[in-house]
Amino acid sequence: MENVLLHIEAILFAANQAVSIKELKACLDKLEEQDISATLIKEQLELLMNKFNDEYYSFELVHISGGYRFLSKGNYHKTISVYMNQKAKRRLSNAAMETLSIIAYKQPITKAEIEQIRGVNCDYSVQKLLEKELISIEGRSNAPGRPILYGTSQQFMDYFGLKSPKDLPKLKDVAPQNEHEIGQAEE
Repeated sequence: MENVLLHIEAILFAANQAVSIKELKACLDKLEEQDISATLIKEQLELLMNKFNDEYYSFELVHISGGYRFLSKGNYHKTISVYMNQKAKRRLSNAAMETLSIIAYKQPITKAEIEQIRGVNCDYSVQKLLEKELISIEGRSNAPGRPILYGTSQQFMDYFGLKSPKDLPKLKDVAPQNEHEIGQAEE
């Protein structure tokens, strides 16, 4: 196949989420009707990553969420935010943030389990998080009534720059573990 690099670049440019090497390979194999090696694809991805690391470009190719995706460089986030008015669109209520945090750390989790942890109804928060595509339905629990299981979405991973839920900060690093530690933190 001629210009494998350009075909990969075109796929990544058109994608609205991270694209795995497996997905790239399947597309290129079908397009060329021959086997394109995963090694060749990895080599081409490295070339693209190096190309877009140049300060001339306002975006870069990033390995994220088990795949590759073009993302704007940090220097341009504010510009893009102003343009897209994302500050208002992305803003989540405290309830939604609490719900999202619980889902991120406890996934897969049912709505009843979330409500048990929060102590309040979370229907609205779950609905808003689904609408913003920050969480997704992961299946059904084997518990009575087979309640829906929720987990974080690919968009959540991309938005927070995570490759997997394992990359979330450890709870002990971001929150006091007991009342004794709270008292020490305040002193």
